[in-house]
Amino acid sequence: MKKKTHSFETRAIHVGGDPDPVTGAIMPAIYQTSTYVQSSPGEHKGYEYSRTHNPTRDRLQECLASLEEADHCLVAASGLAASSLIMHALPHGSKVLCGDDVYGGTYRLFTKVFQDTHKFEFADTTNLKTLEAKVVKFKPALIWIETPTNPMLKISDIAGIVKIAKKVKAMVVVDNTFMSPYFQKPLTLGADIVMHSMTKYINGHSDVVAGALMLNKGPFYEKLKFLQNSVGPCLAPFDSWLVLRGIKTLAIRMEATAKNAIKVAEYLEKHAKVQSVVYPGLKSHPQHALAKKQTSGHGGMITFFIKGGIKESRKFLESVRLFALAESLGGVESLIEHPAIMTHASIPANIRKDLGIHDNLIRLSVGIEHIDDLLADLDQAFKKV
Repeated sequence: MKKKTHSFETRAIHVGGDPDPVTGAIMPAIYQTSTYVQSSPGEHKGYEYSRTHNPTRDRLQECLASLEEADHCLVAASGLAASSLIMHALPHGSKVLCGDDVYGGTYRLFTKVFQDTHKFEFADTTNLKTLEAKVVKFKPALIWIETPTNPMLKISDIAGIVKIAKKVKAMVVVDNTFMSPYFQKPLTLGADIVMHSMTKYINGHSDVVAGALMLNKGPFYEKLKFLQNSVGPCLAPFDSWLVLRGIKTLAIRMEATAKNAIKVAEYLEKHAKVQSVVYPGLKSHPQHALAKKQTSGHGGMITFFIKGGIKESRKFLESVRLFALAESLGGVESLIEHPAIMTHASIPANIRKDLGIHDNLIRLSVGIEHIDDLLADLDQAFKKV
């Protein structure tokens, strides 16, 4: 459902958040139920079983569709569960062209789980000229991109890729996890499907694992919905309620994390113990102009290379106190991690090297703490290296 009457901030709070019609409770009830009573066999009030439908999950899907400006939304038990539904929906033997720098779990899913049912190839999606040649030759049924990528933060031209995809009638899926619908709306740029790991910014409080798909194509949505009910990766009512609660502050959280991130990036760029910094909001980023054109903000993810190698990286990571050394991202708290050892360990070492994921690469998920405290924590850690 497209509801654009009000601003993003207002829709984040009110779409799917109507007060309870029975009690008037300002916060909608959690329908923590597995099944629903029928008045007669086959006669019910629209709900039969919570794997198929649940009122709390429906509210969340209505809100997400509005924020992403989509006709349809489907939420799942994780981002990878949502990604799996897309793969299941493709005919056997389909060709998938995927960006070469993606989340390690996505790479593992494609190369270790669906490798016998589909044919996958990986390419640099930031170079439209070489990508077009690859697409015309490979003729994929689907092009999968992350933008910004994880962890190198490369920016792909969504509208440009959509134009190329149309030449071979391929669908375009955009993993929009890093930007959230607040900073980037791929469907408005022509993408067919938007995928989110809602574990990250959409929920924003590091207490839920969840995924979502948003799209406008009715027939493909019905296929995904059928598969979700048949395969079973639905999102639980309580988790749906938690995400619905988290969304209410999405706009102010994204603004706050981006405000902190640019200051952290500028600090790192000037630091004597930092080799280089990658952040779309910096003028030094090779696709800074595209980032400004395609998004309304640059998010809270920063990648930087500390001078040295694994020894220096490990010492720095062990020395931070406010930044939490943990996988994942997008929570209100700041996180730090080592992709080569942690989130991208499932990617072979030679491929990591080709992508630039070296032992001195460190990834930050900047939270919404006070900027002075964040910079002080980084400073004291650098002094111990």
